Amino acid sequence: MSLWSRISNALQGERLNREIEEELQSHIEDAIASGRDPDEARRTFGSILRQREASHSIRVAGWLESLLADVRFGWRQLCRNKVTSAAAVLSLALGMGSCVAAFRLIDALLWRPLPISGSSKLYVLSRKMTGLYGKPAEDGHWATPDFNLMRNAVKDQADLIAISDTDRTDITWSTDDDVEKTHVAYVSGNMFPLFGLEPALGRLLAPTDDRSFGASPYAVLSWDYWNHRFGRDPHVLGRSLHIGDQTFEIIGVGPRDFTGTENGTVTDIFLPVSMSSLATQDSVTWHRTFLMLKPGVNPATALEPLRQHLSAVSHAFEIQCSTCFRDVPQATIDRLLDKQLVFYPAGAGISDLQKDYRRSLGILGLLAALVLLIACVNVANMMTAQAASRAHEMALRISIGAGRRRLVQLILCQSALLALFASVLGALFAAWSAPFVLSLINPPDNPARLALPADWRVLLFGFGLMILIVLLLGLLPALRASAVQPVAALKGGEDPHSPRRLMRGAIALQVAFCCLVLFLSSLFVASFQRLQNRPLGFSADRLLLLETVDAKGPLPVVWNQTAEALRAVPGVNSVAISRWPLLGRIAINSDISINGAPPSLTPAWFLNVSPGWLSTMKIPLVSGRDFRPQDTSPGAAIVNETFVKTFFPGLSPDQDPIGRSFERPANPYQGAVGHYKIVGVTPDVPYRDLREPHRAVFYVPFDEIDDKSVPAGVEFATFAIHTDSQNPLALADSLRQLIAQRHNGLRVSNITTQLDLVRDQTIRERLIAMLAAFFAAVALLLAGIGLYAVLNYSVLQRRREIGIRMAIGSTRAGIVRLVTLDVFLMISLGGCTGVALGFGAARYVASLFYQVKATDADMIALPACAILLTALVATLPAVLRALRTDPTEILRAE
Repeated sequence: MSLWSRISNALQGERLNREIEEELQSHIEDAIASGRDPDEARRTFGSILRQREASHSIRVAGWLESLLADVRFGWRQLCRNKVTSAAAVLSLALGMGSCVAAFRLIDALLWRPLPISGSSKLYVLSRKMTGLYGKPAEDGHWATPDFNLMRNAVKDQADLIAISDTDRTDITWSTDDDVEKTHVAYVSGNMFPLFGLEPALGRLLAPTDDRSFGASPYAVLSWDYWNHRFGRDPHVLGRSLHIGDQTFEIIGVGPRDFTGTENGTVTDIFLPVSMSSLATQDSVTWHRTFLMLKPGVNPATALEPLRQHLSAVSHAFEIQCSTCFRDVPQATIDRLLDKQLVFYPAGAGISDLQKDYRRSLGILGLLAALVLLIACVNVANMMTAQAASRAHEMALRISIGAGRRRLVQLILCQSALLALFASVLGALFAAWSAPFVLSLINPPDNPARLALPADWRVLLFGFGLMILIVLLLGLLPALRASAVQPVAALKGGEDPHSPRRLMRGAIALQVAFCCLVLFLSSLFVASFQRLQNRPLGFSADRLLLLETVDAKGPLPVVWNQTAEALRAVPGVNSVAISRWPLLGRIAINSDISINGAPPSLTPAWFLNVSPGWLSTMKIPLVSGRDFRPQDTSPGAAIVNETFVKTFFPGLSPDQDPIGRSFERPANPYQGAVGHYKIVGVTPDVPYRDLREPHRAVFYVPFDEIDDKSVPAGVEFATFAIHTDSQNPLALADSLRQLIAQRHNGLRVSNITTQLDLVRDQTIRERLIAMLAAFFAAVALLLAGIGLYAVLNYSVLQRRREIGIRMAIGSTRAGIVRLVTLDVFLMISLGGCTGVALGFGAARYVASLFYQVKATDADMIALPACAILLTALVATLPAVLRALRTDPTEILRAE
């Protein structure tokens, strides 16, 4: 018979049995009909049972039939213990779902190859250097003239591709009132052909679009933007879009799957690099440089020579640029020139989101894996106990001829059923949790977008995880069950302590994993709490921020008049202007010179603010005064306390820095110098990052003048508006309309609140802390269930011993010690091991902590106390069961 027929027969056993019975009966009836004696005809066929079994074995796939029988038996075993089985399935489902969700996020952000040809030969160039404050830093951005020199230098072996970061940009389609924010990237014309991409509509950018600055005012839409913004309208070709004073013609739509090289961000519009005003500036590094090896070039032998060649070309370019600096300390120039060029594989894209969340996602994956291991140990303990209780059954199976392979298969089938049901629930949990976790890292004004498809990569990972679970759950119980000695088991001679030793060893392992999860979780939760509760030094409540732009650069008087109009709106308490908000995306520093001395190696950060900005932000003055309307920059300056300590270290505490002066270069290439006189001192407040220590910061007037005392135009600024309402966004629309009506050129580019900017600073810590606390709670729950199961099993197995001890006078304390001593020794061993593992893991993620150390006493005490409390709760039912044991009943049964 064919294999398919045998498999089909194995699946339809009852039908096959009827067919065999009918066939045998038909043969007997034919023999009787031919004249033979009925008894003789039946004797001729021999044993009907043997004939039926022989025919059955020929017509079915025996291995499949036995497997189905074991699956049915495993299902009955699970149904006999519904509560225990349900708990096991839910525990495994939570662990498996967490692991799959973590894999989906890590794969989407770090591992999934870009949908381009030759992604394995794509690299990104970066430079390692010494950054500000002497810390190691890395610069992944390049100047376009430097890029052009390098591209020409290696054109025989590799192609270089320029791709800028994807920035949220204001664009208009018709009038200035029709403004929307889109994600725009500038790319070199060779990107699309080198990536092997074909247009969905029209044409893509080509190398000829890089021929000269400003000569290619073309734009390519991504398929995603074309779909949701234009509904795939083919007539979009030829339309014009406006960015500032530039106009671009849409020439095509990119392929469906390609959304750019920046993971977490979907690029809406691609523009030629040659159309950016930054492309002609030697001193501005603004785009990334990718390298793609030409066909036939071996990466193993070509990358190092290419790196050395590109490093030499770039170094020569930067030396040439450094000769244009004026009044810049030689030590600063040497630091800027001391760089090491490196290559990184970029087949999966490159983005700041990868950099920010690489370790965070690694921790997420580790915690999910540990929770899964704890769940597996729990269920394995349950199955070990079941296997021990089924020793007589296994002995009988061996006695009647069952082989070891069949017994292993029997136990593994039960494990496979648990893993299968858990996989279904885990898949549902992963489908919900991965997008949920992604939403937690999304700032409201610029959400991250990652593709999270349930494709073959995710399915293969889930299948591999299920196989691993089956082996972890069932292999040890299966091997133990199959190694049963029939004679000893049937006589009751098996070592009764052997299962308990295995289960207690598993408890030590489980507690170690649980303690590791608790230890790391306590570090992350404490770090988040301390960062969230860090004193700001200003008030973020009721503060609305309107980021406003005007490409024509109106004079400061226009901005001041608009602020005055906003102050007249009901519900507005005060209005002030700054060039950009605190803790926003922009942060600029400057060299500082004291009394004509060479600039300090330590820079200071600055911000242009209007009079009244300090009071609007609720930043007090330590000494001196606020800016006045007649103050200009250069001229007056307000500094923070760290600025005074950094640049005036000789001042005693009773000396006032008011009236002292400093200089800063307005442009290092021109040598222009701005002179400033300190008129006020403020406390330290965070400038760009809550995690950083306080830096030297100085504030200068919003009104700037050039060296000819001519007011300078302002292209962008932020109105800081303190409102009466607890929800300042309630006034956003009316204030935005007022700004547009007040001055035709001004338009609000972005609306946010200062409180949102503060919260955005803690997104990563909030994510890790919340997930860590969730996994810690689950780990504690699973550990408690495991402890309860082991102790309960131990008490049931030792009822006879406990009864005898109580009969001969053992005290209640002695019974409690008998039941719990070994387990608490395992808990202590596991706890110490978990803390030791925690110290090692904490060193790897120390950069994610804020004012928290792994060696802090409270960080060690918290997991220890949590484990101890859980152990006490878990042991209480088993201790009470032991103390309720009736010696008379036990001895009467004996």
